[in-house]
Amino acid sequence: MPPLPPSFARALKRFREHRAATAPRRKLRVAKFELGLQWILLGGLIGLLGLLLYTSSARMLTNPIVSTVGVDDPLFRDFAGPLLGADFLKGNTVEPLINGREIFPAMLAAIRSAQKSVTLESYIWASGEVSDQFCAALIERAQHGVKIHALVDGAGNLKLKLSDIDRMKAAGVEFVVYAREHWYQLKLNLNHRSHRKLLVVDGKVGFTGGVCIDDLWLGDGDREGIWRETQARVTGPAVRQMQAVFATNWLQTTSRLLTGPDYFPETSSTGQAMAHCFMSGPGERPENARLSYLLAIASARHSIQLAHAYFMPDDLAIEMLLAARQRGVRIVVIVPFKNDSRFGRAAARSRWDKLLAAGIEFHRYMPSLYHCKLMIVDDVFVTLGSVNFDNRSFSINDEVNINVIDRATASDFQKAFTADLAQSTPLSLAEFRDRPFYLKLTDHFCGIFRALF
Repeated sequence: MPPLPPSFARALKRFREHRAATAPRRKLRVAKFELGLQWILLGGLIGLLGLLLYTSSARMLTNPIVSTVGVDDPLFRDFAGPLLGADFLKGNTVEPLINGREIFPAMLAAIRSAQKSVTLESYIWASGEVSDQFCAALIERAQHGVKIHALVDGAGNLKLKLSDIDRMKAAGVEFVVYAREHWYQLKLNLNHRSHRKLLVVDGKVGFTGGVCIDDLWLGDGDREGIWRETQARVTGPAVRQMQAVFATNWLQTTSRLLTGPDYFPETSSTGQAMAHCFMSGPGERPENARLSYLLAIASARHSIQLAHAYFMPDDLAIEMLLAARQRGVRIVVIVPFKNDSRFGRAAARSRWDKLLAAGIEFHRYMPSLYHCKLMIVDDVFVTLGSVNFDNRSFSINDEVNINVIDRATASDFQKAFTADLAQSTPLSLAEFRDRPFYLKLTDHFCGIFRALF
């Protein structure tokens, strides 16, 4: 290869020297560009997350509710029922069922006695001993001509074996996954779930509470690994409203109506309790669950007893609880010592400081995971069902609760509350504020994302 001309060789040498001299600056510019791009992407992700939090957060009610009547005043049920879309009905019996040892036998006995229909909705259904009992009971009734409809959330049936589903379907059980009847029917809003727990038999007896079809609830809730739960067995006119809640999600999922006396028979009085059952969810009466709690808190005159697996009040709920304390209302809250979500537990703690400082009493249930969803007001009003005291239940999920106005019923549920209190450790303000710095930091960080829980 002939040598390069001297002038060209000198130019090439100067070019190489210039490239070598400016290389650090070029690298710095590239690094700055990449860093800037990373910040833009991070800002975009934060913006999207902020939008998600905004659109997911309970925000329809922004100012405190003021009530001039107590929960035992007939005026309370006159406005609370219509506001929640379900009038209070007289003539009901609402019985507490405590833990799996009482809940599952009662539910299974009702299924086995079915003559016309069984409608069952559950957030979680996991294969195991409890599932086998429910499958057997549903299959046996289906084979005798009873109409069986089972609806399970798409995020809650992941631990249910396909073979169990196939056995039920082969026997005539209509088993459907909420919001999509077929796997190819994609659900865009993955954060929205049906958290409802309902069982209605022949349109005459209903069950609701926090229990799912899972061995986690199998037992007496008195040791680690077995969850503590309260459920309600309902008879009377309010069962028609419970059936209507199930029928709504069934219609949304399958486009099929449940009609006639097999599902909605004429009901008669079975007791003395005033009660109603209401639905809540982003697609139907959004924030009903939140409104129900806030109406009762605003109307409390003497006492509020809260038993909740996830107690994560938003700013408005905190403001109204503090206002209740200023009116002289005693507020007692039972929460889990540990629950099934460390992130959720930390986010919940980020909301408790002002409440403890105002004299609201917190107690941590010790024997097992506490999964109750219950509030008792002034020894006469009870609300329970699938609703947690958090934004997910108040705004994001489909939920169901039954509200009861009756002193005898409230007394029955208070017995369980008092028993739980005896097995709980009080949490003082001093102890709460003395928790390690890293826990405070974790709580604050997780609290930023509380709208998702």
